[in-house]
This record gives sequence, C-alpha cells and structure tokens, in this order.
Amino acid sequence: MGCCTGRCTLIFLCSLQLLAALERQIFDFLGFQWAPILGNFLQIIVVILGLFGTIQFRPRYIVVYTVWTALWVTWNVFIICFYLEVGGLSKETDLMTFNISMHRSWWREHGPGCIRRVVRPSSPGILDDYSYVSVTGCIIDFQYLEVIHSAIQILLSVSCKGQQVFHLKHLLQEWPKCIIFNL
Repeated sequence: MGCCTGRCTLIFLCSLQLLAALERQIFDFLGFQWAPILGNFLQIIVVILGLFGTIQFRPRYIVVYTVWTALWVTWNVFIICFYLEVGGLSKETDLMTFNISMHRSWWREHGPGCIRRVVRPSSPGILDDYSYVSVTGCIIDFQYLEVIHSAIQILLSVSCKGQQVFHLKHLLQEWPKCIIFNL
C-alpha cells in the first residue's frame, strides 16, 4: 500500500480536523460558549471514531462519521450566519451560552491587536467586582475571527467528505458484503 492512498489522505485530513476542533474547543471554553463547546465535543468524539474506522477498516464507523460531517457543516453554516447576523440572528444574544451567562466570544476582548480597558461602574447599586470592558484597536473584529474558524471547519469537512465516500466505496468493493455487515 502506497503512502498517498485515499486511506492515508483521509487519516491526514481527520487529524487536521481533530486539531482544528481541539483549538476551537479551547477558545470556546475561554469564552464560556456552551453551545459550541457541546458541538466541538461531539465533533472530537466523532472524528476519533472516524479515525478509528479508517485505520481499522470499520465501514460503519466511517458511515457515522460521514453523516456527522453533514451535520457539522450545517452547524458551522449556522455559526457563520449567527456572527454575520443573517436572517434575524444577532451576535448580541445569549444563544451560544444557553442564556446562562453573560459571556461572549473570547475573541471579542482578546483578538489580535485589541486593547482592552476595564471601566469600573460608578453607579451605587452595582457590585464592585462587576466591570465594563472597552475594547479598541482590533485588527480584525471578533465576529470575522469566528467566521474564519467556521469556514476552516467547513473546508476541512468538505475535503474529508470526498475522501470518506472514496474510502467507503473502496472498502465495499474489496470486502465481501457478508463481512461488512457483520462488523
């Protein structure tokens, strides 16, 4: 078996997808974005399952990974629409945190070039530790960073989708059908 087979390519793309999902998971944890954390967690589990299925020649696992890839692309398209405020969606809502916290994207205050200033409230009824944050000088706005992350996820998913179909077709042609369905 050569090194440039469809199987090796799928393993490489799955590994890239796993690294991208782990990177995104870290930044979503920093911003307390619970909906994306849940989605990223599922993505990590299913990509590991897809890697296992590819390495161990388990077609059912690759089918699960293929179906999840379609759902993952849909989720990332939603994230893009959310941050670009398409169709009545607003990035100012607490949708990504399940309405349980006031946190927003970590990139909002910590993007490249951003200067973050904490302003203490002067009103007497507000808690002392609650502060307002002013962010200026960002090279790229946080919503575009989130869109770039989702676009990378979509690109990797679409690349993997082609390899998944190719690899499944190859497996189904090589193995007798009775062996495939008894796995």
